[in-house]
Amino acid sequence: MYDESLKILNQYWGHTSFRFPQQEIISSVLEGKNTIALLPTGGGKSICFQIPALLKDGVCIVISPLVALMQDQVTNLNDKGIKATIIPSGSSQDNIITLFDNIKFGRTKFLYLSPERLQSRFIQEKIKQLNVNLIAIDEAHCISEWGHDFRPSYQNITILKDLHPNTNIIALTATATNKVINDIIGSLDIENPQVFKKSFYRKNLAYQIFKTDNKLGKLKQIFTKTKAPAIVYVNSRVKTKEISSFLNANGFKSSFYHGGLSSIEKQISFDNWMREETPIIVATNAFGMGIDKPNVRVVVHLNLPSSIENYIQEAGRGGRNGNKAFSVALTNESDIKLSKELLKKSSPTIEEIKIVHQKLYQHFQIAKGELIESSFNFNLLEFSNKYKLAANKTYNALQILNSNSIIELNNNFNQKSTVQFVVSSKQILSHYNKNPSSKNFIQSLLRLYGGIFENPVKIDEFYIAKKTGVTSWFVIKELERMSDNGFVEYNKATNDSELFFLHPREDDRTINNVSKSIKLYLAQKEQKNKDLITFIKNNSVCRSIQLLSYFDETSSNKCGICDVCLQNKHKVPIDSNEIITLLKNYKELTVQEMSILLKLNEANILILLRELLSEEKINVINNKYFLI
Repeated sequence: MYDESLKILNQYWGHTSFRFPQQEIISSVLEGKNTIALLPTGGGKSICFQIPALLKDGVCIVISPLVALMQDQVTNLNDKGIKATIIPSGSSQDNIITLFDNIKFGRTKFLYLSPERLQSRFIQEKIKQLNVNLIAIDEAHCISEWGHDFRPSYQNITILKDLHPNTNIIALTATATNKVINDIIGSLDIENPQVFKKSFYRKNLAYQIFKTDNKLGKLKQIFTKTKAPAIVYVNSRVKTKEISSFLNANGFKSSFYHGGLSSIEKQISFDNWMREETPIIVATNAFGMGIDKPNVRVVVHLNLPSSIENYIQEAGRGGRNGNKAFSVALTNESDIKLSKELLKKSSPTIEEIKIVHQKLYQHFQIAKGELIESSFNFNLLEFSNKYKLAANKTYNALQILNSNSIIELNNNFNQKSTVQFVVSSKQILSHYNKNPSSKNFIQSLLRLYGGIFENPVKIDEFYIAKKTGVTSWFVIKELERMSDNGFVEYNKATNDSELFFLHPREDDRTINNVSKSIKLYLAQKEQKNKDLITFIKNNSVCRSIQLLSYFDETSSNKCGICDVCLQNKHKVPIDSNEIITLLKNYKELTVQEMSILLKLNEANILILLRELLSEEKINVINNKYFLI
């Protein structure tokens, strides 16, 4: 089977060898064993179920938590010539019957499902009729109450075992402690699974935490020194644009990315970053799925992430080519205090979740006891403003309602732009002659989409760009120009979400049924924030050892490249009198300026400055220190 696995790997992915322990996991699955695979971010988890499924007759059922993640994987497989599908939201029963017929008779190899979709008895019945060769559970940590992204609906996926008792299971995750792994095994009720756990140790990734009062100055310093692809993570949508503008104003090429952008805007930012037209991307944690750029040299956290799991996933996007890379977190005391405050401000109480839930029904004018099965277009900011709700807290309340199967909320749901020609073909031909540069583009448009003169036709700007050999940005601008000239009606896809209600309106009663799991989730979130702050503040133990210990790996080998190891390696005794002498000569200085003049680590200087401040020998205004 090894040769056949390698052949598939080379045929579809273009690789000539497996990464450890991919081959061992694939062999376990092909031998019909239930398998748990814990591979850190960038470890190539998907291949571990995709290759065995391709080598066996039948279809692989993949359970995944996010619609966008499923769509991304389905697109990637289809682009490789592998048939994969997802049940689109809002599909009618007739559409679902057609889709399952296509799976049965059209040699579809992968069917992606959310755990919520699996609860439909009709879909269960259709799955029972399929020849299922493997059940793959992606992001399996969602099963566990102790996982960093617990989803109660994940605990119901054992339904698949009842439907296909002889089909083996593979559960995959990038971040899980031993407690979470044991919880996954228990919840799935699988005996003696083969467990593969790759170490979280990354010898080429330097975890460096810098305490600084001048984050923007430090950011400039990093990108002046390092000219390579980078990601800067921030904690709000507004900051993505602000920091990107700051970088661009200082001569660095950057773009920004967050969940509020339309699918087109996201794709343009992503494409520009992948092509390195803008080598730096400033993003919220919405930037994560489908990122497989091997030469990312720096991942900067300008604000603290919410957990160690999120930190290690985001940091792990650096250095996937094996070359040295840096994970840099910029922080200070006020930052840590702010992190706690933001968690408190963004975490809704049970009562606040009830209010959001009730207002949703009110917003869409749904009466008590009523269940409407069709979808609604939903705009978070519009909803929050209408009911004077804090957008961030409301977003988190909606995510909790979604993960507890009370609603289904799909961001940027399969929306497509539409185009219709509103002039005759003669006028189009005339336009050809006057604008030869548009000829290829218009010809491609007419060739790709039939009926474009009669009705609005759904289009895909990225597909058009691919077929015409231009950028998606060019396609959008060309369509907008043609619209301005009155040749077409072009309706660009919006960034609205699609919302389904999964229960009849019962207001408080619905939330009361799941209040226990919500309280547990909120308590877990608070604990994980505390764990992260403990990690950030611990300046005496090697960062790599701390992270490995969190994931239950025992190691006493220091990495030698993190900020703690480097500080201990180059520790220089410092006297606070040197700071006083410096301030006598220069009147006022920032920490960064002192660091350059004294050739010392900023963290060590900050320790001395705090001592001098407490002794009231110095003062600070606008990040500049001076003698009293």
